[in-house]
Amino acid sequence: MIPGMKCAIAAAAILLIVPALAQSAEDRLGVPGPVTFQNKSYDLKWSSQPSETYVKQEYVPAGQAVEASTDMFLIEVVTKPIRPIDAASSQIQMLNGRKGSDPVVNYDIVQNEKTGEVLLDFLISDMQASPIIVEWNAYRYVPRKDGDGVVLYAVTRRGYGEPDAKALLQGLKSWRSGVIKALASFRAPPATIRPVK
Repeated sequence: MIPGMKCAIAAAAILLIVPALAQSAEDRLGVPGPVTFQNKSYDLKWSSQPSETYVKQEYVPAGQAVEASTDMFLIEVVTKPIRPIDAASSQIQMLNGRKGSDPVVNYDIVQNEKTGEVLLDFLISDMQASPIIVEWNAYRYVPRKDGDGVVLYAVTRRGYGEPDAKALLQGLKSWRSGVIKALASFRAPPATIRPVK
């Protein structure tokens, strides 16, 4: 992970770079799951609280493991002063930094001036991995209603190995806009960092 809270929420879903470590799936945000997105159910499988002000939870469909998932839903909360556009800009900076070494890096960003929300979708890969991995993400950055910070609702799709990576890239045009629209209108469950007992 990139150090610093400003980058934590922005860079956290580069999942193929830092595999999830063995930790519990304790609900730390008041969203125990399952989360339903596009008529698919996602169960809470992993959570982490690197600091008092940052929590990340990962949800995958039944039968999938976080480390090898092809489909994931994420919820993250940062309670430090940061705006959605700042978090998205930090992610874009990281993506731009990958351009020399990642042949598929690409992104698009839309900002809702009225709500302050930002929607960023991007494509990354790890061609050095065995098998290779291609990953598409859509991030919805939402300002926290109960104070400073950002809530991130995100969707990840992955292809492992050349045939699946190629299929993901070829199919992207047909399903990308539908996933983005669904995420933009998703009735997001309220998420807030719960006090540690």
